[in-house]
Amino acid sequence: MMQRPNKFTVRSLLVLIFFVVFSAAQSFAQVRSFVEDEINDLGYDEGGEFNFVRVQFDTYYGRGYGYGPWSIDFPDADMNFLRGVSRLTNIRVMSDPIVLRFDDEKIFDYPFLYMLEVGQGGGIILSPGEVENLREYLLRGGFLLIDDFWGQQQWDNFYSAFSQVFPDREIIELKPDHEIFHVYYDIDGPQMIPALYRTDEYGEQGIDFATNHAILDDSGRVMVLVNWNSDMGDGWEHTYHPAYPTRYANSAYRMGINYLMYSMTH
Repeated sequence: MMQRPNKFTVRSLLVLIFFVVFSAAQSFAQVRSFVEDEINDLGYDEGGEFNFVRVQFDTYYGRGYGYGPWSIDFPDADMNFLRGVSRLTNIRVMSDPIVLRFDDEKIFDYPFLYMLEVGQGGGIILSPGEVENLREYLLRGGFLLIDDFWGQQQWDNFYSAFSQVFPDREIIELKPDHEIFHVYYDIDGPQMIPALYRTDEYGEQGIDFATNHAILDDSGRVMVLVNWNSDMGDGWEHTYHPAYPTRYANSAYRMGINYLMYSMTH
């Protein structure tokens, strides 16, 4: 027959549970504090070689001012990618991400531009000034990374506007043996990096594959890299999120750093 516990045993058990829960809460608070410190640990470097420049743009159904599709994952993704570049490479980074439009002459000061969600809101709208300035920027050696848009409809929305930049140049698909996948990390071609709470077996719109496409200059250099059906921005943004698998974040950093290394060496 099972013996009934006495009051002392029950009280001891309750005290033990309290201290375990209290200690766990303290540990969690310390980890949370450490992570928050990590998020704010980038100091300003006057000699920085790289800063993250995000492109602000208009869409068919809405202006780009305020917080439209261009601002998704901002600013955490930008800050975390800068942190990853600083820790995983010898590139000296600047501390504050920048937001610019294509028609801003300041884009010529930066070799690497990033934009995302180019298929939302009916697709992007580019003014004649933006088209001309972006074309000149790319032909002078600039690099544009386009991330996080999914499915054929969003591709069509993107292509109808972006084809104005280089109407005479084809957007080609990059194969896994292309140099861009091996310039720093050795990567087996494009990686399907899912958003938070999704998996690489079932991404947005039920898509389970990713492809990389590019616009090349006359010497074969990648000027525009299109990361279709993959979301590197979420991988950077959710680096510290307990529900986001580390392997996805790692893939996002490896891919992004390869693109950056390519842009700075070609």
